[in-house]
Amino acid sequence: MLNTIMDLSHHNGTTLDFAAAAASGMNAVIHKATQGTTYVDPCLSANRDAVRKAGLLFGYYHFGTGDDGGAQAGYFLARAQSASGELLARDFEANAAGPSMTLKEARAFVTVIHTRIGKWPALYTGHYLKDMIGSTPDPVLANCPLWLAQYGPVPVLPAGWNTWTLWQWTDGAVGVNPQPVPGIGHCDRDNFNGDGDGLAAFWSSVAPD
Repeated sequence: MLNTIMDLSHHNGTTLDFAAAAASGMNAVIHKATQGTTYVDPCLSANRDAVRKAGLLFGYYHFGTGDDGGAQAGYFLARAQSASGELLARDFEANAAGPSMTLKEARAFVTVIHTRIGKWPALYTGHYLKDMIGSTPDPVLANCPLWLAQYGPVPVLPAGWNTWTLWQWTDGAVGVNPQPVPGIGHCDRDNFNGDGDGLAAFWSSVAPD
């Protein structure tokens, strides 16, 4: 298991040192790209350039809202403009600022991504999905590799998955002894369920060719 992935957004500030993070052993960054159909993270472009320069893997996530899921997927792909091999992920959680994405729209979102790139995106989720589906797996979302959001010491999976691929185990404050990342500070941290070669293969499996 690797504990060398960060997920970031503009909330982490504008003075991040990704070279220092890479030197400390971090392997990858997943950055917020878009939200709904009108918002692009203002730090996306600069941080993407800095992450690439530091030699880290880079990926993008979209925070879903109550808007049309297919339209959100199109907006995400158009604004992220991911290069070959750069991970795509869908953030499926409650939206504190307005309507939240429904299961129907989440299915539409991941289906559009699959149609466009031929691969299912990673799915970031936790209690929001668990509460929605209970013990009945969702036949569409279960195609997506699971990026589990849970800050307890033991991962508890939603119905439909028998393993997690990524596990966000801390937000930098809550979790088991979270430490600041050199050059970044306290932030969301993620485990990968595998080794370095496996991480590179997984990244490609949820990215455009």
